[in-house]
Amino acid sequence: MEGSGGTVIGTTYDNAAENAAFLYLSRHFAEKGLPVPRILAESPDQSAYLQEDLGDRSLYGELEAGGFEFTPAIRDHYQKVVALLPELQIKGHEGLDYSRCLVKEPFDQQAMLWDLTYFKYYFLKILDIPFDEYSLERDFQVLSAWLGSARPHYFMHRDFQSRNILLPGGRHHFIDYQGGRPGPLQYDLVSLLWQAKAALPHPVRQALLEDYLDAATGLVSIDREEFTGFYYGFALHRGLQVLGAYGLRGLVEKKSHFLESIPFALKNIQWLLEKIHWPVAMPELRRVMQQPIPIKAPVKAGPGHPLAIQVQSFSYRKGIPEDESGHGGGFVFDCRGIENPGRLDPFKALTGLSPEVIEFLHHQTRMDAFLEHIFAAVSETVENYIERDFDRLSISFGCTGGQHRSVYAAERMAEFLKKKYGIVVSLRHLEESNWPAN
Repeated sequence: MEGSGGTVIGTTYDNAAENAAFLYLSRHFAEKGLPVPRILAESPDQSAYLQEDLGDRSLYGELEAGGFEFTPAIRDHYQKVVALLPELQIKGHEGLDYSRCLVKEPFDQQAMLWDLTYFKYYFLKILDIPFDEYSLERDFQVLSAWLGSARPHYFMHRDFQSRNILLPGGRHHFIDYQGGRPGPLQYDLVSLLWQAKAALPHPVRQALLEDYLDAATGLVSIDREEFTGFYYGFALHRGLQVLGAYGLRGLVEKKSHFLESIPFALKNIQWLLEKIHWPVAMPELRRVMQQPIPIKAPVKAGPGHPLAIQVQSFSYRKGIPEDESGHGGGFVFDCRGIENPGRLDPFKALTGLSPEVIEFLHHQTRMDAFLEHIFAAVSETVENYIERDFDRLSISFGCTGGQHRSVYAAERMAEFLKKKYGIVVSLRHLEESNWPAN
């Protein structure tokens, strides 16, 4: 949404408790001078609100754009973020009414055990990795009991990773904290420095840990040795929790970017179990994680592979386009179940290539969730075709006029295929000559 003062983000969401927590925390943190988006207006029932637009440049985006190489510029970002994090945790904790948070209870032993159970069911059991359930549960109890003794508790973001750090104008702002709760300081630092795909070098992690402690000890008294012990403990716990999440999203729901992160998370856990001296015994966990983990490497087409994919958008008014390859066609997806921006006056003369339409479909419709299912279905076929040296596949997206939804979907699909498989993709919009701007 744009006005005389620039752009703002308008949000409508029917989860009243989550909205209330986000709005309360945002205003509380802003009053403390902390770097979060400003709330500009809200509806009386808090089902809709306007917030400051911080743009879409994130720390993760900077990492990805640079091929995850840890450059001096990336190091500078991390140094600034770890210096700001204690302010969010400690200053943000001061005067905070946790009864108004979405999760009010501290991050205690019971909450940790829930995360570890997630790892057991959505990673170990999904992959059919053998383990002794009684012995593993005993290790979980020992690890969580020890971590549960970490004190004191301050504000814990819960998902403090590079995707949730935005960089408007080169500054650093924090988002997605509505699930925050009381918890130990180490957890958020671990979430940032041990984020699986970011793969920070261990010497860099150690230096950033020291930078964080320097900043935090300016606000509260910290026993650095004790803090560091629990820090590695939470790194192990977070790594196991992350594998559970990746197992659900990647192994069960077939979302490729989660699958790609599993080897990085495994590497973190194996390093921790090998290199750190643990004050508690976890023999079954060690044994389980020393076994070969059967994760299939992502399939890539590579240069010179014969498979070429044609992605196109079309109008159902003209009918499903005929196959020109002689292979009988491929996937055809109907986008008409997604809200049509073409019915709204500001978008009628625009297309699925227009930033305003992209923003609408991304934030105000179910289009991205719709596409996640399609990406998973298409990936199964593409990987099979790559392995069998097939040479052609077509993927078509239709909507009423072939101008908004199908165009957006086709563009996203082409981007997804090129990035995931390094494959030759041709993209065409069959109604382009009929678009109002042409």
